[in-house]
Amino acid sequence: MRSWKGFGQSKDHMYRKIGEEEPDVTQVLNPGTDDQLDCHGYRKTVCCVSLYYVLCVLTLGGFWLVLYWKPDWKIRFTKTPCSLASADEVLLKDQSSQLFTADVLLMTAREGYQSFAVKQELSSCDESTSILSVNQGSALRYFVHQHVRYIWNQSNGKFETLCGLDVGTKCSSFHEDFKGLSVTEQWKKLDLYGPNEIDVEVKSYIVLLFEEVLNPFYIFQLFSVVLWMCDDYYFYSGCIILISVVSIVMSLYETKKQRRILRDMVASHKSMVHVSRGNGVFEDLPMTQLVPGDVIVIPKHGCTMSCDAVLLVGNCIVNESMLTGESVPVTKTPLPNQPDSDEVFSPDDVHKRYTLFCGTQVIQTRYYGAGKVTAVVVRTGYSTSKGRLVRAILYPKQMDFKFYTDAIRFVQILFLIALCGMAYNLYVFIKRGESVRRIILRTLDIITIVVPVALPAAMTVGTIYAQNRLKKEGIFCISPPRINMCGKLNSICFDKTGTLTEDGLDLYGVVPVQEDRFLHVVQHPTDLPTGPFLAAMATCHSLTMIEGELKGDPLDLKMFESTNWLLEEPGQDTSRFDMMVPTIVKPCNKEIYFSAYDQKMLPYEIGIVRQFVFTSDLQRMSVITRTLGSSHMDLYCKGSPEKVAHLCNVESLPCDFHYVLQRYTMKGFRVIAVAWKPLDPALTWHRASRIQRETVECELTFLGLIIMQNSLKPETTPVIRQLKAANIRVVMVTGDNMHTAISVARDCAMVDEEEKVIMVKASPPSKNSEAVIHWEYAEVNLDNELTVSHEERDKPYSTLNIESRADNFHFAIDGGSFGVIRVHFPDILPKICVRGTIFARMSPDQKGNLIEHLQDLGYVVGMCGDGANDCGALKTAHAGISLSEAEASVASPFTSKTPNIECVPTVIREGRAALVTSFGVFKYMALYSMIQFVTVMILYTLETNMSDMQFLYIDLVITTTVAILMGHTSAYHKLVPHPPRGSLVSVSNLFSILSQTFVVIVVQISAYYYLTSQPWYSKEKLRPVLNQNNQVCPETTTLFIVGSYQYLILSVAFSKGPPYRKRIWTNVLFLIAVVLLSMFTAFLWFQFSPTLSKFFEFKLISSEYNGFKMTILLMLTIHFVVAMSIESFIVDRNLPSKIKKCLCSKEPRSKHKVLEKEMANVQSWPPVGEVTFAG
Repeated sequence: MRSWKGFGQSKDHMYRKIGEEEPDVTQVLNPGTDDQLDCHGYRKTVCCVSLYYVLCVLTLGGFWLVLYWKPDWKIRFTKTPCSLASADEVLLKDQSSQLFTADVLLMTAREGYQSFAVKQELSSCDESTSILSVNQGSALRYFVHQHVRYIWNQSNGKFETLCGLDVGTKCSSFHEDFKGLSVTEQWKKLDLYGPNEIDVEVKSYIVLLFEEVLNPFYIFQLFSVVLWMCDDYYFYSGCIILISVVSIVMSLYETKKQRRILRDMVASHKSMVHVSRGNGVFEDLPMTQLVPGDVIVIPKHGCTMSCDAVLLVGNCIVNESMLTGESVPVTKTPLPNQPDSDEVFSPDDVHKRYTLFCGTQVIQTRYYGAGKVTAVVVRTGYSTSKGRLVRAILYPKQMDFKFYTDAIRFVQILFLIALCGMAYNLYVFIKRGESVRRIILRTLDIITIVVPVALPAAMTVGTIYAQNRLKKEGIFCISPPRINMCGKLNSICFDKTGTLTEDGLDLYGVVPVQEDRFLHVVQHPTDLPTGPFLAAMATCHSLTMIEGELKGDPLDLKMFESTNWLLEEPGQDTSRFDMMVPTIVKPCNKEIYFSAYDQKMLPYEIGIVRQFVFTSDLQRMSVITRTLGSSHMDLYCKGSPEKVAHLCNVESLPCDFHYVLQRYTMKGFRVIAVAWKPLDPALTWHRASRIQRETVECELTFLGLIIMQNSLKPETTPVIRQLKAANIRVVMVTGDNMHTAISVARDCAMVDEEEKVIMVKASPPSKNSEAVIHWEYAEVNLDNELTVSHEERDKPYSTLNIESRADNFHFAIDGGSFGVIRVHFPDILPKICVRGTIFARMSPDQKGNLIEHLQDLGYVVGMCGDGANDCGALKTAHAGISLSEAEASVASPFTSKTPNIECVPTVIREGRAALVTSFGVFKYMALYSMIQFVTVMILYTLETNMSDMQFLYIDLVITTTVAILMGHTSAYHKLVPHPPRGSLVSVSNLFSILSQTFVVIVVQISAYYYLTSQPWYSKEKLRPVLNQNNQVCPETTTLFIVGSYQYLILSVAFSKGPPYRKRIWTNVLFLIAVVLLSMFTAFLWFQFSPTLSKFFEFKLISSEYNGFKMTILLMLTIHFVVAMSIESFIVDRNLPSKIKKCLCSKEPRSKHKVLEKEMANVQSWPPVGEVTFAG
């Protein structure tokens, strides 16, 4: 769990002066959390700033541009390190080594400004509170990083995270200390916390244009275009300018569009809130002015929460689908008032049921009499649960995709090659006595030749084609670079409800008990006789009427609707608590309605007097009811069969209870046990409303089982099997309970029949014990209403047989245990993540945390979900696929119109095709540079060069056409077990590039020497004629033709087919382009048109030397065969990597593979049946 450090307020805190110690130059913020930052202080110096501006002017802005790209360089150059106490700017470094800068701002404290408590975690588990001293009129120092404020604490000389009442506040203080803030107190806190709003900035087109144009890629393009224009190379320059303008316009439009969508999604309606000022005084206040400590009134007919608040009075029915993805309304109850308790408020964990979260919809409120439903604001703005979710979308964890990092490294290598060429060029031109202008232009031109300007654009071609193909499949992508990442996905996380399964539950039937034996399944509960079982199904639920419609848990709805009974709630929706008349349920059937007590002819109605709500800890719920005309009350209970069975009299349990339970659970049904107990006639209504549930939930009579089924979507199981067959790990990450998730995992083949599921249950430390982990088998398909069979439970636990289960077990863990293990068992967490298949009861933050842990272990992770609660995880994953077109689609790179997981294999297949295409295009562009580089170096040595038209034909007609059409090949229709290689610097890829470069050099040099060996070739007789910047001579003509064919040859060689793309001949446009360009180049070579020869500035070679020309074509044919052989027989079979492995065996690099190997070699792992204590 995230450990928030910050400020909790209390009214009675006063100033106290504390002696300051000299603070450190550096500090670790949020230590031990995912938000950990290294903070370094810097102070401005006049000399450094002056030098900075001088260098910016002298370099015509070049120095400014470099420091704009590297802001950490700028702060180090213009400022000097200093203590944080005197810093005016801080340099921040996160856990992924990203660097940020933030200005330290000053806030003048108002007169009478209150001090604020700062929670500080000590080395032990104890906590202490120090006081932030702010003298009246003095300035409060702070900085803002990613919408989080860090306040300077004078008492310890450190920056502390500002947060509200969610840290260090006792539960009892909410009732005792918070009666409403005065106007003065409220404004002071507003200064400190800022407005209560989650405002997503949408930058203007001018700002976006400025940021886009200053991208290094466009700066290099600008440099190249200016250089070409100085060299009168206008045609290609114009094409590059046109392409760049179109690219920039499209990028600006998409960026602003997505920001607008996100802003509109998270924006809260500017409404007024009824706020208490104490002593019964209330006033309306804009929601943007709320601060922690405000006491607000929740409207009768509901509202959308604009802050996180703890409920003090009344009940609220809330739709939390924005956070949890579950559309089932939940009831929020007031925080218990326990004056003597030292329990600390924890809104995200223990006290979640009492907390109204920002962004959730309060459907309606219920209160006593004329009272008001009130709550205390605990968090505002970006500190709220919704704010954290938005921050996760705005600032996702940086992910490094090896393909892109390798591409950058390779471009750097090309720059080094260019420097070598520039040095050689300088030597040749200076020796030759060329003009300074010509030397500069030709030397700089080497950079644009070796480092192709069109490389980034060319590499996106494959993703653009894949994006269009995905669009035809109803899958929309807003982040094309993620398509390449999909090609390396080896782990997919799925949400459950609405993703793997249908949204609803179906009632399979009920299994009543008669004379301590199970009867046959009754599929229609209306066939049950009137009695306790039918009454339990009609009353033991948490359903309520909202605007005339029955609302509640889908399971309860299905159960109640199957009885064909009616539910009536007296009074107005918002005033039922002051009524002594309970909620009434009664049958629709007239005969049943009057038959139960026909001696009195009273209607058969049951009033629900008291509800004991369901909790995941107790795994049950109960109701106290009273039947009209009865002399006593009854208690009905439903829940986990194991839990309910422990509460029942042993005599009432059928002897085959565990056998029948196991039989149904093994089929994947969701099983609920029902029990009943008549209560003491002396129990009054008043006592019933106050009695503890443990007092009445005992000595029950077992009634039977309710069998529910949560249907899988028909597409789920085939897709899961397809992914597993492709060696892609599948994981379930759901907000539902663990046992339901285990059942679904077995049903959809995530967990095979012969595989074990081990439940990992962790408990946090308490006063009397340290944190522990229990390792238990889950032998059957379970949910929170299921348990293991009696026979299995009675068996002593033993260690798994490692030899027979190498990959034969899966971990299942819930969110609570996941949080405990993250904090107290960090060494075990990686093993849980590697072998964990079922992660249940996971909050939105935990879903994102899990994906980050998987990424840290070396997995390339995809996430597929359908709810807004999946937004953070969808954004964090390498590839997030949303099945919803609402909130989740904004955060997700991919959105599918088809609401099932069939889109996942499609995205992976297209990703693999796009990745292979990007590899091929990158290698092609690299070889294109090397071909042209070799040609130019040879010609420069000969004091000549190609003409502008020849360059244009190569750059625009051949290279551009081929690079665009190479990616048009569609994805292969199958997912193979091994993904394509993801590293450009792998042994096989390096061998491919180097070997093809070697062949290119050999062929060009051979062609040149073959030319010079011709008897008709004579330097004296055919001396080149100077034509501006090039020479018309046979050398340029021959090397131009050879180079043109080499571009075409390598485009075919690098166009891979199966198993990731279809055969090359399915790319008809590409084949047509290659054939036509080959024919046109041959037409030029044989010089059938003198006009074209003149246009391209060829040296005419007489037709009587066609034998020479045919020999050159034969050389190129041999080049084609060699190039195809290298790719097909060596590179595609990965022979270089295999040879390397044979010569030097290496341990696997991926952390998850190392852990798998370690766990396989440890016979005592996992320690099933044992308890692991925190070390």
